[in-house]
Amino acid sequence: RGREGGGRLRLALTTRAASVRPYGGLRGVWRMVARSAYTQLHHSVLLLAGTVIGMLVLYAAPPLLVLAYPWHLSGLTALLGGAAWLLIVVAARPMYRFYGVPQRAWLLPLAGALYAAMTVDSALQHWRGAGGAWKGRTAPDMDGSGTGG
Repeated sequence: RGREGGGRLRLALTTRAASVRPYGGLRGVWRMVARSAYTQLHHSVLLLAGTVIGMLVLYAAPPLLVLAYPWHLSGLTALLGGAAWLLIVVAARPMYRFYGVPQRAWLLPLAGALYAAMTVDSALQHWRGAGGAWKGRTAPDMDGSGTGG
């Protein structure tokens, strides 16, 4: 029904859906995320900062606390980081099983850090006037002000 048509969208688990736009590699995924991530944050620097900090704390900090043990020498810190990393892995296992893909949940901290970087890149592109670029075009500002919010 279009943008103003009041249509509904249902997000649900399924194995019957297939992507019509396969992204072959990190570059394609990066461009897809960077195209709209900052727009989804309503061009808000505060939301950008909160999102990036939150993602780094949730995804990157646990393995960094474990891997940095030789420098901080705190067994408790490394143990808590390891426990948080294990919780990330355990929480993701049902989705890996559901979709029948190899268990690589231990890499989710890397995925979180990459997604945070893609989100920052989205903001940088917006500030340079190239935000939302797709097929050689850039999307207009969502708020209509011409300033990006």
